[in-house]
Amino acid sequence: MSWSLQIAPALAAVFLWWGLTGLIAWLVGKPTATYRLLMLGASVVALASLATITQVATSATSTGAWLGFIGALGLWSWIETSFLTGWITGPRKTLRPGGATGWRHAFDAVAAILWHELAIIIVVGIVALISISAQNKIALYTLLLLWVMRSSAKLNLFLGVRNLGEVFLPKHLAHLVGYLRQRTMNLLFPFSIALASLLAWQLGDRALSAELPFEAVGYSLLAMLAALALFEHWLMVLPIPADLLWRWSLANRRGTQHDWSSNR
Repeated sequence: MSWSLQIAPALAAVFLWWGLTGLIAWLVGKPTATYRLLMLGASVVALASLATITQVATSATSTGAWLGFIGALGLWSWIETSFLTGWITGPRKTLRPGGATGWRHAFDAVAAILWHELAIIIVVGIVALISISAQNKIALYTLLLLWVMRSSAKLNLFLGVRNLGEVFLPKHLAHLVGYLRQRTMNLLFPFSIALASLLAWQLGDRALSAELPFEAVGYSLLAMLAALALFEHWLMVLPIPADLLWRWSLANRRGTQHDWSSNR
């Protein structure tokens, strides 16, 4: 089987990951007056992505794998955009007066993003209903991988890492920094690294041993996505700026950044 069935998807996954992350960051950095149009556009993309996933669910071809993956990214982009614009976050919009510790602090952190988490569950559930009995489950696997690794990242940020990535949060979400902790590392981090490494290795092995183009393309896309999740986790603890790869997308926020230190 041609190596292009593994190499091209892996490179494409890197480009899509980097480009979509930067595009969303740049769009969210624009004035809040543009958010209504932004959410309209993101919702159109999400509906088109859902229609695409439905259409290719029975297509166990390389094209079906590509479209399932891209469709899942379209849905995830809507999830991220709805959160960063503040449209879907949680019932707690501010920090508790006087602060909180222990379980109360943890419950407040969950309340701050509760609707966002429920939105993810609903989206993944809809795609699961479409894909569970279908031949092409690449969209479902992509969303599950994104969900698991993003949940891992959120837990690590709550427990404490070196780089909080607060520069990616717009002003209206500044209170969320109060739920993050800055420290060298936490006890969960090694397990998160082990999980991401295992997923990347297993998916990569499936891609290299694939006998069908559908499997080669699909698992190559998933393997690189897992590897990128591993890379994102390392960015949280390495002594380098968290925004190193996306400074171009944050240029429209310069000179207007919030005083994050007051929220820690």
